[in-house]
Amino acid sequence: MDLVPVFSYVLLKGQCRTCHAGIPSRVLVVELSTAGAYGLLWQWLGPGAPLIVASLYVSFLILITGIDLEHRRILNCVVYPAMLIAPAASVVYGVEIHESLLGGGVGFLLMLLLYLVTGGGMGAGDVKLATVVGLFSGFPAIFIALFAASIAGGVVAAVLLITRLQGRKDPIPYAPFISFGALVAFVAGQPLGDWYLNLL
Repeated sequence: MDLVPVFSYVLLKGQCRTCHAGIPSRVLVVELSTAGAYGLLWQWLGPGAPLIVASLYVSFLILITGIDLEHRRILNCVVYPAMLIAPAASVVYGVEIHESLLGGGVGFLLMLLLYLVTGGGMGAGDVKLATVVGLFSGFPAIFIALFAASIAGGVVAAVLLITRLQGRKDPIPYAPFISFGALVAFVAGQPLGDWYLNLL
């Protein structure tokens, strides 16, 4: 019973049964977020291969976000396997292999450019994460993901600076914003991408 998500935390009142040490509240947040995401995906996609792939993708984004928020790191042991899986997984949603590879290349190059321009202000892990998102989202949806990430990151950074919760030189983890952009692209990337291309 101690390993049942959400229920164990509530029943144990946020403490270990044996040593009574406090269980970090982030555990409950991650479990609730994951459960809520799975429920929404089930309602949206129904049972089948797309649900499985979408659940894995969302789990990956939640994992990356949680680790980056706490440790300011994006682990290679997580992103590298995701890079290998993403092109095949994207096919389930109708993304052609060449679109997946092009999206991964665009995500990599754009974030690498930011990494170089900012002199390391943008982490190398963010470059790898953007590559995964591009491989899964495909082209042109990767532009939607990165644009949404930049908007969300800018708004949050401005609020933190105005409220003086962060200084100008304090690092802000960017993986949560890339993950947000990835979800925007996943939900609405194709129609938004088609709309943008039609404008051109």
